[in-house]
Amino acid sequence: MSKVHNAGFAAFAAMGLALSASAQLRVATWNISNFGGGRAAAIQASVYGMFEGRCLCPDVLVVQEVLSASAVTSMLATLNTAPGSPGDWAAAAFIDGPDTDSGFFYRTGKAQYLGTTVVALGSSSSDNQPRHTYRYDMRPVGYGSPGSSLALYSVHMKAGSATLDQSRRLVEAQRIRRNASGEHTNGAGTGLPSGWRFLVCGDFNIQSSSQAAYQELIASRENNSGRFFDPIATPGSWNNNGSFRFVHTQDPAGAGGMDDRHDQILLSATLIDGEGLSYIGDASRPYSTVTWDDPSHTYRAWGNDGTSFDQSLRVAGNTMVGPTIAQALIDVCNGAGHLPIVLDLRVPARVGSDLVIDLGSFAVGEPAASPLKVWNAGDAALWSMNGLDPLRYTLSASPGFTAPGGVFASAPGAGWNTHTVSMDTSTPGLKVGTVRIFSNAPDEPERVVVVMGEVVEQGCPADFNGDGFVDFFDLDAFVECFEGFGCPDGRSADFNGDGFEDFFDLDAFVEAFESGC
Repeated sequence: MSKVHNAGFAAFAAMGLALSASAQLRVATWNISNFGGGRAAAIQASVYGMFEGRCLCPDVLVVQEVLSASAVTSMLATLNTAPGSPGDWAAAAFIDGPDTDSGFFYRTGKAQYLGTTVVALGSSSSDNQPRHTYRYDMRPVGYGSPGSSLALYSVHMKAGSATLDQSRRLVEAQRIRRNASGEHTNGAGTGLPSGWRFLVCGDFNIQSSSQAAYQELIASRENNSGRFFDPIATPGSWNNNGSFRFVHTQDPAGAGGMDDRHDQILLSATLIDGEGLSYIGDASRPYSTVTWDDPSHTYRAWGNDGTSFDQSLRVAGNTMVGPTIAQALIDVCNGAGHLPIVLDLRVPARVGSDLVIDLGSFAVGEPAASPLKVWNAGDAALWSMNGLDPLRYTLSASPGFTAPGGVFASAPGAGWNTHTVSMDTSTPGLKVGTVRIFSNAPDEPERVVVVMGEVVEQGCPADFNGDGFVDFFDLDAFVECFEGFGCPDGRSADFNGDGFEDFFDLDAFVEAFESGC
């Protein structure tokens, strides 16, 4: 039973986890370059290839530049038949908008798909965004509340750096932020429900964090609803700037080489606060400028080991993914393209406890207590211990009962905490009350445990016949019971309670009879 410091736990959990094939919720986004199907072997090696224990191995994959429903079918089959795949991939239905579209793929063993919303409508008009913006809604398996729900906005913004290009990107960013704030946008789908976590991912085609579209997404305002944050705290002018070589995603195969941070994942404030469903990493720390293997983050530009600035992606000697995966990533690009972005999310705690505590029967004034067990009921086998949030909680007892004060914590898979619940026995009667568990479990922030017990008045032992008087009728009743001719209800001749009926019981009764009450 101990308090847990959120930031410290997040940093600890990130260390040693980054890109390993672990069990937390892994989210990836990938502009897969005019995908109409095929490229199966390269995709499979990129997604499920293993190098030094590291694997992309996502649980949720958001894809841009999908061309058709048949392309979604092809991608789904490719994921399910890949060596090392769990084979439980499913896909959201394809929506055919202008230009290329997005696809949403998820593992049914890890994610519950809730639906797709067309957030904003694209068109070829010069004052509009060129493609639809989609929002894919899901929850981790085993959860059901708004606080454990996640919305993923998929973007493929207008390319180019001209004024008109930037203004068209701004339109899209404005609509995303309004939708994340709960507003209806562009005559399309409904706004984000209250209490949800959210992220935006994809190909932003933005060259600098100072551009209007990016500032629209991340800027602080009086009402900060719908605001996004860069989980690796790495603003700047990314285009053709070697200072950002570890986070560049484009172009691993083209002549221009790796020199743009076009692909990103930005998170809501609730995904970087270290509470519940949240980023595994320290969002206050900028990404390393000296190594791709930053222990403070699980965010990665998959395949970029920082040695390919202004060049095609390094294959031989690639220290992040090795040569086989690196070459597969280049092959998927189909001549020009992007690297995937991946990060890990921790899923919320769940509360487990006794539901009823029966303390039993006690005499007036006798101490009465019983243990209450509380534990983190998150599925550590599914999510891993590092992929689950610690359970934090307090206890509150109703009048007549007491429970320990303070803030308690239970790590996933660590067994239960035991707390002593006491009952007031100053007055007789049947006692019924509650102990409330207030916790950070979003699906059950308040759990009610029923507690009960009985307090009875201590009777006079010498009143053997139970008529309320101590007299010779009690002596007669005890002798009859002792000689085997029948005992009053609830009585026995074992008066001293030693388990035997003998003359010691007769002596004990005579002593009690002479003492009275």
